[in-house]
Amino acid sequence: MTSAEQMLDVAVEEARKGLAEGGIPIGAALFSADGAVLGSGHNRRVQLDDPSIHAETDAFRNAGRQRGYRSTTMVTTLSPCWYCSGLVRQFNIGAVVIGESRTFTGGHDWLADNGVKITVLDDERCMTLMREFITDNPELWAEDIGE
Repeated sequence: MTSAEQMLDVAVEEARKGLAEGGIPIGAALFSADGAVLGSGHNRRVQLDDPSIHAETDAFRNAGRQRGYRSTTMVTTLSPCWYCSGLVRQFNIGAVVIGESRTFTGGHDWLADNGVKITVLDDERCMTLMREFITDNPELWAEDIGE
């Protein structure tokens, strides 16, 4: 079985890819119940000029069709926004592992209230990536979170 920290490593690597591409450093991965990576991805809103490609949606799309999602875990470097929280609820993803929620708190409390198992790791790598990005790119960050 893969630990939450090991799963987060996949998402952090995706976040770093996004940053290297000139995008927003948020990464995600969808895992099966036995810890296998079904799909991973990163926020590509800037790179593809498509506001719908958040890290979680990219990972979800890259996972392809699954018979069901209740036993899967979405791992993301940042608390999922309402859009991505809706994806988790729509497809009944059973658990979400969050790298950090200090720089941004999305809908993870709502997910927990609706039966999704939530784990927040407070990972320093994730916080550093986001804090530096927000400081260097405040307008782009505001656009990403709809402000």
